[in-house]
Amino acid sequence: MKKIASKLKVLLVEDSKTTIETVCGFMEKMDIRNPFIAESGKAAIELFKKNRPDIVLLDVLLPDIDGFEVARQIRALEQDGDWTAIIFLTGQASDENLARGIEIGGDDYLIKPVSEVVLNSKIRAMHRLTEMHRTLVGMAHQMNTANMELQRLSTTDGLTGIANRRFFDEMLLREWRRCSRMKMPISLVMIDVDHFKLYNDTYGHQAGDECLKAVAVQAALAVTRAADMAARYGGEEFVIVLGETDLNGARWVANNVRQRISDLKMVHESSKFDRVTISCGVVSVMPSGKLSVDTFLHSADQALYLAKEKGRNCVVCGEYGQLD
Repeated sequence: MKKIASKLKVLLVEDSKTTIETVCGFMEKMDIRNPFIAESGKAAIELFKKNRPDIVLLDVLLPDIDGFEVARQIRALEQDGDWTAIIFLTGQASDENLARGIEIGGDDYLIKPVSEVVLNSKIRAMHRLTEMHRTLVGMAHQMNTANMELQRLSTTDGLTGIANRRFFDEMLLREWRRCSRMKMPISLVMIDVDHFKLYNDTYGHQAGDECLKAVAVQAALAVTRAADMAARYGGEEFVIVLGETDLNGARWVANNVRQRISDLKMVHESSKFDRVTISCGVVSVMPSGKLSVDTFLHSADQALYLAKEKGRNCVVCGEYGQLD
């Protein structure tokens, strides 16, 4: 206990010089050196703020505010995950006082005059509890970090690092409902890398993966609002969800992405453009309960098909509900 005790930070809140001297003497034998001493409630609060002790030995009767109020303020000052052991020092061992002390935030109590053996035992017990608490907080933090990473992985495309198809499906439905409530338009841009199979056949799958990553980066950079999202739809197809955006705005975003990809000048000898290009299908609608998200997706897909039929490396705007 000695090596561990020497690292303990203890705050003694007591206005009796005799009790201070006695308790400090006992703690010195436990190798608890230089405890913080406060002789009033207000001084105790300031010392707590500054030093954040592990254990507080707190007299109930103080010259300004009582120990119960000090304990209440200490608990209010603790940040998320923090816990400080509070042991009340009292000469009044009534059931009512003990119950009030526990209710207000105390963890244990000592009857004055303080016994060295009892003080030693209670500090040891509180030290074990503080160590257990820190371990549990650390484990909880690790679990939270792991859960956040799992959540990120479950919504992220492993190759490109942008949102995956699963997250896109969830996001599109949420944005559809939100725009429906707000009576605002929603737009969708569907993107296909032109002649991607030929690119893979010519340069290999590793180069193909790098090409898809580059397209994903430019699609993500073209999305500037927090509520909008670029995602990998599957294979060489990507999608951009644009809430509160009309057809003109979506067309501008699509052309911006198309130009960004063209400006990369990634060589593609099997394309008539001699570089990697994309085709985009755009559709916009005012969502409502009478309309379908599936039809919305199908309309964007059909607009993309028309863009490829038109010669690729272009943007074609379609209409909700258009058929083959």
